[in-house]
Amino acid sequence: MSKSRKMLSNTDIPAVEALFKLIPAQSKATVANWAVGYAERSFVSIWSAHYPDDTRPQDALAAARACLEGKIKLTELKAQLSQCRGIAHDADDSPAAQAAVRAIVDCATGAVYNPSKSIGIALYGALAVAYHKLGATAPWAQLELLATQECALMLAALQAVAIENEPNPCKVSWVC
Repeated sequence: MSKSRKMLSNTDIPAVEALFKLIPAQSKATVANWAVGYAERSFVSIWSAHYPDDTRPQDALAAARACLEGKIKLTELKAQLSQCRGIAHDADDSPAAQAAVRAIVDCATGAVYNPSKSIGIALYGALAVAYHKLGATAPWAQLELLATQECALMLAALQAVAIENEPNPCKVSWVC
């Protein structure tokens, strides 16, 4: 059996291209709240279905929210994220959970101090949803189609909270 892909690598998907344009046109707070909220609604349940007793991803998102609200310092968030990053390697037996936790970490990271990491919501998160719904052994074409549909939902969610002509857009440096 071939090894599962870790992320969606096709950035030519119209919704992903639109996210690449819309994210840098929004404030850091808008991107952060969208990313964390989407991760809470869509990816935590995937992780929990495979690892119900491991709450580190939920804890990382809660820390991101608390940091956004000024309740904890960035150093505390970074400590939570550090604990969460390593579990992706431990979840190698579950491509859905692994992709979900990678998306969660990128959302939490992007939420507070590196908005360019928020694209992980599409590259990891969409594939997590596809693996979760279809299984890791589904044909790649089916997985990619479902991931593409999920990317469209992500874009719609950001468009719903986007500020037209945002006066303080975030600084983004795409490295993917």
